[in-house]
Amino acid sequence: MAANTSKTARASVKAGQGKGAAGLSVLGEFKYLIPLNGGKHVYLRNLTDGKTLHLATGSEAFTEAVKALAAAGHGEKIKAEIEGLASSLPAEQGWDTTLKSLEEAGAFSAEAVAA
Repeated sequence: MAANTSKTARASVKAGQGKGAAGLSVLGEFKYLIPLNGGKHVYLRNLTDGKTLHLATGSEAFTEAVKALAAAGHGEKIKAEIEGLASSLPAEQGWDTTLKSLEEAGAFSAEAVAA
């Protein structure tokens, strides 16, 4: 049967079995945020419905999406990602401001209500 599989399929399986390979991502390694436009916009990956949203970081839609993910138990990881972006990227990108506005809006407190 192995002879009937394509080179691409065999390479995929081999990569997934290798040490440290990036085959299937584990939840601990999953990135929720993909920064865009100097931190003004972001792709927000939603594990609950499998969708990726393109949002402005200062928008109400972004805050509501983070609240929904926090209610589903993902708030701590999202907060840690934003803190990491704030420390690793220059201050002019505004991740510290984004985190502060999410905290003021109670985006992460929804996690405690859901639990």
